[in-house]
Amino acid sequence: METVTADIHRYLIERCLEQDRKAQFQIYKLYSDAMYNVCYRMLKREEDAQDVLQEAFVDAFTKLHTFRFDAAFGSWLKRIVINRCINALQKRKLLTINVEERKLAHIPDDTETDESEIEWEIGQVRRCMDKLPEGARVVLNLYLFEGYDHAEIAEILNITESTSKAQYSKARKRLREMITEERAALWKIS
Repeated sequence: METVTADIHRYLIERCLEQDRKAQFQIYKLYSDAMYNVCYRMLKREEDAQDVLQEAFVDAFTKLHTFRFDAAFGSWLKRIVINRCINALQKRKLLTINVEERKLAHIPDDTETDESEIEWEIGQVRRCMDKLPEGARVVLNLYLFEGYDHAEIAEILNITESTSKAQYSKARKRLREMITEERAALWKIS
């Protein structure tokens, strides 16, 4: 099944290289939802995510002749999307890699959760991540959700690998702190 999918994608890409609009639309339909999610997680604004998604696909179709089939097309496209997101953040001058420097208290891990709490916890994590500074959120997203390692993040963001690791660590601690504060506030209300 994987080979069939790869063959179909290869065929569509080859058709796109010949400026076949139907093939371009099919590639767009195959990848747009996943790439929109990447854009939205990084930019946090629906309009910006939609704009960057469109720009990334234009870039991808323009640069398609550079795609060599030595990696998955989705990975190649995701790199274009992430670079476009980074450019958009830099244009907005919101890409700051600053997380509070104050010492964060140790927060014990909550290891016991039942399935009814999982959906609430995912929403809570998303809300808290939205409150992180742009730069910290970008590093956290690239590492946790996009699967990049710190060396790749450093290259993408033009920072050092140790800065990426430090920002990830600080962002994770800050996220844990915010979640704990939210839970404590919720228990006070109950």
